[in-house]
Amino acid sequence: MSNGEKVWSLGEGQAPEDLDKPVDTPPLSSLLIERPQGGSITVGGDISFVAKVEAQDLLRKPTIKWFKGKWMDLASKTGKHLQLKETFDRRTKIHTFEMHIIKAKDNYAGNYRCEVTYKDKFDSCSFDLEVKGFVDIRSAFKRRAWPQPSHPPLVSCPREPKQDDTPEVDVWEILKSARPDQYEKIAFEYGITDLRGLLKRLKKTKKEEKKSEAFAKKLDPAYQVDKGGKIRLVVDLADPTVELKWYKNGQEIRPTPKFIFEQKGTQRIMVINNCGLNDDAAYSVAAGEEKCTTELFVKELPVKITKEIEAVKTTVNERIELECEVSEEGAQVKWCKNGVEVPTGPRSRYRVKSEGLKHWLIIDDASKEDTGTFSLMASGGTSEAKVQVELKPLKIIQDLQDMTVLLGQPLKMHCEIFPGNVPGRWYRNGQLIQSNDRINILQRAKNHRLEIVNSTIHDAGDYTFVPEGYSQSLCAKVHIVDPPRVHLESLNFPDNTVTIVAGNKLRVEIPISGEPAPRVVWMKGERVSHRVRAETFSDHTSLTIDIAEKEDTGNYKIVLQNEAGEATASVKVKVVDIPDPPDVPLVTEVGGDWCSMTWEPPIYDGGSPILGYFIERKKKQSSRWMRLNFDLNKETTFEPKKMIEGVPYEVRVFAVNAIGVSKPSEPSKAFVPLAVTSEPTMLVVDDVTDTTVTMKWRPPDTIGAAGLDGYLVEYCIEGSKKHSIDMPLVTNKELTEKTKYTITGLPPEAKILVRVRAINAAGASTPRTLQHSILVKEVIEPPKIRIPRHLKQTYTRKVGEAVNLVIPFMGKPRPKVSWLKEGQTVDPTQVTIRNTDCDSIIFIRKAERKHSGKYDMKVEVENHVDTAIVDIQIVDLPGPPQCVKIDEVWGGNVALDWTPPKDNGNAAITGYTIQKADKKTMDWYTCIEHYHRTCITITELVVGNEYYFRIYSENMVGLSEGATQTKDSALIVKEGMQLKNPEYIDHDFKEPPKFTQPLINTFAIAGYNATLNCSVRANPRPKVIWMKNKIAIIDDPRYRMFSNQGVCTLEIRKPSPYDGGMYSCKAINDLGDALVECKLEVKGQFGDYTTKGPSISAVVL
Repeated sequence: MSNGEKVWSLGEGQAPEDLDKPVDTPPLSSLLIERPQGGSITVGGDISFVAKVEAQDLLRKPTIKWFKGKWMDLASKTGKHLQLKETFDRRTKIHTFEMHIIKAKDNYAGNYRCEVTYKDKFDSCSFDLEVKGFVDIRSAFKRRAWPQPSHPPLVSCPREPKQDDTPEVDVWEILKSARPDQYEKIAFEYGITDLRGLLKRLKKTKKEEKKSEAFAKKLDPAYQVDKGGKIRLVVDLADPTVELKWYKNGQEIRPTPKFIFEQKGTQRIMVINNCGLNDDAAYSVAAGEEKCTTELFVKELPVKITKEIEAVKTTVNERIELECEVSEEGAQVKWCKNGVEVPTGPRSRYRVKSEGLKHWLIIDDASKEDTGTFSLMASGGTSEAKVQVELKPLKIIQDLQDMTVLLGQPLKMHCEIFPGNVPGRWYRNGQLIQSNDRINILQRAKNHRLEIVNSTIHDAGDYTFVPEGYSQSLCAKVHIVDPPRVHLESLNFPDNTVTIVAGNKLRVEIPISGEPAPRVVWMKGERVSHRVRAETFSDHTSLTIDIAEKEDTGNYKIVLQNEAGEATASVKVKVVDIPDPPDVPLVTEVGGDWCSMTWEPPIYDGGSPILGYFIERKKKQSSRWMRLNFDLNKETTFEPKKMIEGVPYEVRVFAVNAIGVSKPSEPSKAFVPLAVTSEPTMLVVDDVTDTTVTMKWRPPDTIGAAGLDGYLVEYCIEGSKKHSIDMPLVTNKELTEKTKYTITGLPPEAKILVRVRAINAAGASTPRTLQHSILVKEVIEPPKIRIPRHLKQTYTRKVGEAVNLVIPFMGKPRPKVSWLKEGQTVDPTQVTIRNTDCDSIIFIRKAERKHSGKYDMKVEVENHVDTAIVDIQIVDLPGPPQCVKIDEVWGGNVALDWTPPKDNGNAAITGYTIQKADKKTMDWYTCIEHYHRTCITITELVVGNEYYFRIYSENMVGLSEGATQTKDSALIVKEGMQLKNPEYIDHDFKEPPKFTQPLINTFAIAGYNATLNCSVRANPRPKVIWMKNKIAIIDDPRYRMFSNQGVCTLEIRKPSPYDGGMYSCKAINDLGDALVECKLEVKGQFGDYTTKGPSISAVVL
């Protein structure tokens, strides 16, 4: 092996004495100040590797990459098992890079590499990780599938196969114990990509290891060599006579200058010269029937720059060649300008050329834009050089001359340069000038002209002529002059007069013209005014008075001067002001929500006539004023309205002229709007005696904020000459707050007129007068009992409940009230009775059944009497039924019979509840509820069971407390037993009509429908006839008759008092007839409610 070669092997490789002396490789840049060190951990353990870089001389953060093997970038493998961290210490200027391996697995063992790059600097470090308990399954994922001999596990391998995911469990043990049909499923589940190679490896591991008979020493698992170097692959044979063959990727290798075969004793050596990238492959050697394999990795060296680019300085339109030489032929390089890659396409101005180790960048026609820094970038470094392109020198024969031209006159500029026929461009103030109808640009040989027909102000400025391709330029200044002028016609001021309100800021802008800008002087009279501030701009001058006053009124003269002439003009300024505030307003009259006010005009009107006034008001406790008129008030009086009664107010006034609104006047004195109440309402006579008259009334509809202090009652005796309705007598010296008052001390048989006034802080209201006179004489009113609607029928209450009945009545003087029960005096210890002037109250604290009955009420006033009857029914729970017995048992049926209870609870029995119980459990279950008859058949009983039955009675209060049980039990026998049916005689259900519910006397209200109800039982079905006063009702549209299930109803539509009388219902069939009657009384309307007649129903049985 020649000098200059360096061999690096992961296995034992060759003996050190067989290696040639290596040559030094280019040194790496020293970026790492602390390098990561190799380590050893157990499976499931954690380990960290740290690399540090000093950033003292670095402008930005360096780039770091972590690799496993040769090419596996660990940046894409970060997760729960691998974490990469970066920190920077600003104090020490050190970057710290950390790689943490968490819960390491078997396949994490191997060689790792850390690479740091910064611009053209590069540094790297390799380290090993050993995981104890490591089982090598890497060979299952190799890129070749032919058989390979067994070898020890790799500890450090520069070419690590890529594994996207590693199994979490021991895949070998799973495959060994699995059936062959499960291999694909296991490979898919654990992400195994090379299943075929894995199975071959598995098949080989199942065989017993045999000691090699051909090789005393095999090839190492892997070798590495730099590109262009050479490598020696050595094996030691156990039998030197065995035929040996070498293979590359399965193809036999023949001796060539590249592949040289040597032998030393039992050693067989294959030397590979000038290693290239195509030599990176798998190699194997066969000795007889045995074979051993290895892998060769060729490391490509970076391309370095051996000759730097030289700086270039030239002029435009010249050819530029940038040359650079690198260390390797055919190397890939990149040309850049100012850090941006140079385009080298067919249409580009740049051409790239290479020959051997040399590379060129060619610019055929250089321009000013090509100035910059050009660089060549190779994998091992960068070379930079600056290129500067300058313009060519120029000879000026005649330069441009500065000019002054009157506005509107032609402008001509001329210059002469050498060499001739050099094109150029004209610029004004840095802007390119283009030819048009007004501007002509001419060139004849070395003469260049610029002609402008009519010059304007915009034509003034700095003119420059720039020849193309040369560094020099020709410059000149053009000055356009114009006589000064004042343009007052554009102001549109009448008579050139400006009107301003005193106290405001006046600013008058007057357009002016002139070139150069004229000097402006403002004068008032013949003197320069010092109270005003004048400002001059390019196209106008302004006159400013910060605070205008009366003294500023007058004529102002403007004087303009420049080198082209002088101009003058005059402007008249008139200062006006707002008027003074009016005098304090005076409130002359106050109402409930209004007032009347007046004021005096202001003394000074501001130089303009008063146009009107604005009025404002506010609440005294508020600070917010509200304007009352939005149209000017021409007069000096005003009437504010819509004020809140009882709230203090203040008013003020503003004067208005053509200039504006004056300051407000001083507020008026506070005033409170108050109003008397409206007159009392509904004044009526409540009571009259021989010496007194009691009046009552209702409060006024409108009281107002002043409230209501009380009432004043006045009267006068009709026909009296001393007192009349206009001069009445006041009965109450002190105001009464009640709406009822009794006038006393009146002469009997006298007639009086009465009126009432409402009094408050604002005064007395208009009186409410009774329209007719009152005779002072007590009037007898016959008594009248007004029975409440719910007491017109039987009043029902349960035992233990309270009874409280209020029965109103009328009559004067106070009636005498008495009560009787069933013709006997009511016992005060049982029933409490309390009488007042207008009603009587019956109160029973805890009702008992003995309190049931009809109570007669009698009201007497002298010889007048009125009576009423109140029917009270106190109900209780019923007793249990009697004589419950089993009549008959057949099949699954039992017939029961019983008699009604002895005590019905003072109410009709509404039904029965039947229950059954099995003799074995005696658990009771309800068979039927609300049953009306006293016999029943219980069905669907279980055969073989023995039953007891019990029955509860029920009324409107509820079920009885106890139940009556059958003494005997009913045994349900099995089928097959014969039952002799008794002979029954058919029952004759025919019967004559019989009213089960008669008609009852009814009261009705005129205008509201009334109904009369009764129920009849008959078989066959009877014919029902309704009669009024014993005259049949036939085809009368005011009556409607219904009959449903034995319930007969007569409806009277909107009855009148004439519809009262005796009504009867007659039922007729073949077996007989029956008749019931009732009295109907129709009363006039006295309330807004609807009266519904009593409704009683019965069922035809």
